[in-house]
Amino acid sequence: MLRATFATPGLDQPRQRAPAPPAFLPLPLLLLPPLPAPPPGSGGAGCRGGRPAGPLCPTAPGLCPAAGGAQGQGQPAAGAPRCPAGAGGGDPRQHPRPGKGCSGAPRRGRRRRMMLLRMLRMRRAGAERGYPGSAWVCCWLLGWQAAALQLPPCEETDYHFEYTECDSSGSRWRVAVPNPSVECSGLPDPVKGKECTFSCASGEYLEMKNQVCSKCAEGTYSLGSGIKFDEWDELPAGFSNVATFMDTAVGSSESKADSCNNSSWTPRGNYIESNRDDCTVSLIYAVHLKKSGSVFFEYQYIDNNIFFEFFIQNDQCKEMESTADKWVKLTDNGEWGSHSVTLKSGSNILYWRTTGILMGSKVVKPVLVKNITIEGVAYTSECFACKPGTFSDKPGASGCQVCPRDTYSEKGAKECTKCKEDIYYADEGSSVCIERPPCTSKDFFQIHTPCDKEGKTQIMYKWIEPKICREDLPDALTLPPSGERQDCPPCNPGFYNNASSSCTPCPPGTFSDGTQECKACPAGTEPALGFEYKWWNILPRNMKTSCFNVGNSKCDGMNGWEVAGDHIQSGAGGSDNDYLILNLHIPGFKPPTSVTGATGSELGRITFIFETICSADCVLYFMADVNRKNTNVVESWERSKEKQSYTHIISKNASFTFTWAFQRINEGQDSRQFINDMAKIYSITVTNAVDGVASSCRACALGSEQSGSSCVPCPPGHYIEKETSQCKECPANTFLSIHQVYGSEACIPCGPGSKSTKDHSACFSDCLVSYVKDNQSLNYNFSSLSQVGSLMSGPSFTSRGTKFFHFFNISLCGNEGKKMAICTDNITDVTLKDMVAESEDFSNFVGAFVCQSTIIPSDSKGFRTALALQSNSLADRFLGATVETMLENISIKADMFPPSPSKIPDVHFFYKSSTVTTSCENGRATVVTMRCNPNKPDQGELSVPSSCPAGTCDGCTFYFVWESAEACPLCTEQDYHEIEGACKKGFQETLYVWNEPKHCIKGVPLPEKRTSTCETVDFWLKVGAGVGAFTAVLLIALTCYFWKKNQKLEYKYSKLVMTTNSKECELPAADSCAIMEGEDNEEEIVYSNKQSLLGKLKSLATKEKEDNFESVQLKSSRSQNI
Repeated sequence: MLRATFATPGLDQPRQRAPAPPAFLPLPLLLLPPLPAPPPGSGGAGCRGGRPAGPLCPTAPGLCPAAGGAQGQGQPAAGAPRCPAGAGGGDPRQHPRPGKGCSGAPRRGRRRRMMLLRMLRMRRAGAERGYPGSAWVCCWLLGWQAAALQLPPCEETDYHFEYTECDSSGSRWRVAVPNPSVECSGLPDPVKGKECTFSCASGEYLEMKNQVCSKCAEGTYSLGSGIKFDEWDELPAGFSNVATFMDTAVGSSESKADSCNNSSWTPRGNYIESNRDDCTVSLIYAVHLKKSGSVFFEYQYIDNNIFFEFFIQNDQCKEMESTADKWVKLTDNGEWGSHSVTLKSGSNILYWRTTGILMGSKVVKPVLVKNITIEGVAYTSECFACKPGTFSDKPGASGCQVCPRDTYSEKGAKECTKCKEDIYYADEGSSVCIERPPCTSKDFFQIHTPCDKEGKTQIMYKWIEPKICREDLPDALTLPPSGERQDCPPCNPGFYNNASSSCTPCPPGTFSDGTQECKACPAGTEPALGFEYKWWNILPRNMKTSCFNVGNSKCDGMNGWEVAGDHIQSGAGGSDNDYLILNLHIPGFKPPTSVTGATGSELGRITFIFETICSADCVLYFMADVNRKNTNVVESWERSKEKQSYTHIISKNASFTFTWAFQRINEGQDSRQFINDMAKIYSITVTNAVDGVASSCRACALGSEQSGSSCVPCPPGHYIEKETSQCKECPANTFLSIHQVYGSEACIPCGPGSKSTKDHSACFSDCLVSYVKDNQSLNYNFSSLSQVGSLMSGPSFTSRGTKFFHFFNISLCGNEGKKMAICTDNITDVTLKDMVAESEDFSNFVGAFVCQSTIIPSDSKGFRTALALQSNSLADRFLGATVETMLENISIKADMFPPSPSKIPDVHFFYKSSTVTTSCENGRATVVTMRCNPNKPDQGELSVPSSCPAGTCDGCTFYFVWESAEACPLCTEQDYHEIEGACKKGFQETLYVWNEPKHCIKGVPLPEKRTSTCETVDFWLKVGAGVGAFTAVLLIALTCYFWKKNQKLEYKYSKLVMTTNSKECELPAADSCAIMEGEDNEEEIVYSNKQSLLGKLKSLATKEKEDNFESVQLKSSRSQNI
């Protein structure tokens, strides 16, 4: 049944002056023809079936001065009903539906009123301008009309009293208004009413006949000056839904508007539920307050994939100052939060608006709202009956009580009626009794009793409470016999059974594996504190279980989880949509004594092994609450999951409460169809827990002054030397493992291009990288890029067309290894400086080397500012920087990015994230490729692979390329060359220029221009000329010599020829060939006809001169004989 409990907020914003009888009439009214006086007692109140809107009497629509509205101006608020609750201060049960008039005059006598209407149309302008007496004349005319129609006299049951609107002085009149469909005359005369700010106390109502406050009777209640909506079987009158799809970037707006037609807030009985899609849906209610008040409501908001805002507007559609912080905070799973905002007097339009962001396949969890209460209305003229399932047994009640279990009540009950318990049952707050069904196997469960002194446990069967089934019906099951004895499982590690029926924690300084007595740790060792729960005979002391349902209290007091020997499993609950909750509280985390000074990113970890067995859409949530301030969902698993392990890293010392919540289905229903769906947890292990127990001992460092058993903490970056058990610092460029501090192997070498921090807690890049290839050294300095670089990739769109971007922050190097990249949720301008004061408890930001957020732009969903969500870390550990394309099993494909136009090799920065997700079992990895590009100065440009616009193709490894001139190597002497100028006036300039194209920065500077002295003829030129001249003289001399030699040989040759032609063995006469003076007397005669090399040279030298000699025929004796 629908019921809106509220005090009537009379909308008394003044529009006219006080309704005193006028001393004179405006000129237009004097022109009216004389009318008969109304009969005595008519009171001038003849507006049949209407609601008051003028100072003295109600008016039919369009007849008298403007009818009251939500805004006091005759116009309703945007999206609000035309006549909000209490528009005239009357009975809220007569609240009209949106879009209908505030009143409707009966059709009888309509023709008789036509003449009067025609006359009054000419006078309406004067009435609307507020001329004194206009309303009085209006009501006088209506009174005359009532007399003219000769209606029967009114009885007290034919009318009720209401107040007129307030005038500027804060006063009003009480007038009698006929009930709907009643026509009568002789209504009581108007009387002076209570002041406009008057209201009764809670539990009271204003008795209008005598205008005094009276207590509410039994079975009813009153809030005094409040409106309360606590029943949501259907949308209460006055509320409206407006659904829009505000993103118009993709697709047609018409199709998107149609797609949101079915999106709305849905009543669910005790609460109202928001939409689950990515439409924007507003739940709207308008109210006019007589005085300052407030609005209060309870809500449940657990999913940050849906945005929930509450704000207030005035009648000009402007947001009120009181709603500056309109974003509603998230609540913990299964818990109701509350929100309260101050309201100003006058018109207030309340908006509950939700917008879903569907970024993946997961369905968003809706927002739930209940118990909306508005304070500040003027008065309530009646008390309201208690809703079914509640009762009020005392007069003057301000609220109704809920009927206990196995009782029921109808509306307006003074007490609850008991059900016949052997046949029927009823939950708390029931309006009827329900017949008990036959018992089935779903109605009972088994548990293990605590171990007895003999080490035995019993299997016990119990009915699920409250028991709602019957065993005496046909086909009903009875409870199986209990008492079967079994051997008890051993104690959990760190506990021992000291000949008793329970397990006791080992004393400090001792350890046990759970099967043996606790023993002291040997000298040089210390207990490895923590918790390891793998046997579940009883629930450990630091754990508790509960059951919660958002819509009812059926499972309150039930155990959400039950122990079952080697595992703990989810219980039955009251219905399938219950949250079955298991909590583990750890007061803090503390690393071992030997590494107390370490500042690594891991202080401890929690690991659990689980499985889910489901036939429906079950969900298992794992959540973490830090310092009891807010609970965040760490991971969730839907549907059935095989037995697997999950580990969560603890990075700061704080009080943690870990929660496992199992829900079979997310739809509100009272049945138990999926009782066999369950979650099982086999073991839970927590390391380095404060106040923990020990199952083993680990080596520790001993003080140097004593060789006893006292352990001392090692300084940061020191490991325990095996031989001496003393602390020793790790070598340079190594970091200390948080899991192993014993032996030199605990110091892990840093990767290429990295160095360790001063405390050896991690490795980082100092922005300097060197590379040697083919005897060529390339040195890089990325210090100019050490500031956080940002990249906005996209846009991308959801399946419904919502636009979003992927936003990345990258802290490449430097900063002494500090993680400067910060990503936040719902905040766009938070810096690290803003986080210092709240770094311990601020959980809505992520600090890493590389982090990611999803950005919803302001134009996508109609928000005023861009919104960030789903922030997570992509890199919290630096692995190394190298030109190689693989490091620690992280590789870069050759076609991931276009090839570099230059021959300068790219430098790859490799990072790793320790956060493990269901899709990334080994955590996420990130590679940032630094590429030299002289055309992109300063910070350059960040980009992602074109084939993976989200930066990743598999969701686990992210790739970025950072192109910048600052990513080029440092300049060396090989990157420039010199150019020598001509010698001018004894001086010569030498210039130095960079090789083109230039692919280097900074480093060796370009030498300045050099000037040197010079001569016109160079020294070497002179030497060359001298050598040339000497060579020429030598050649001339040799030529002359050989020419002379040739002449001699020519002569000898002639003699030889003549000798050959003479007689055989006859010598020429002595006087014919005498040797001339000065000739050589050579005895040697060459008879070979082949010329020697010297002869060839002589022949060449005298070739051109052969014709210049005269040929002399020598006569011989042979010739004479012939």
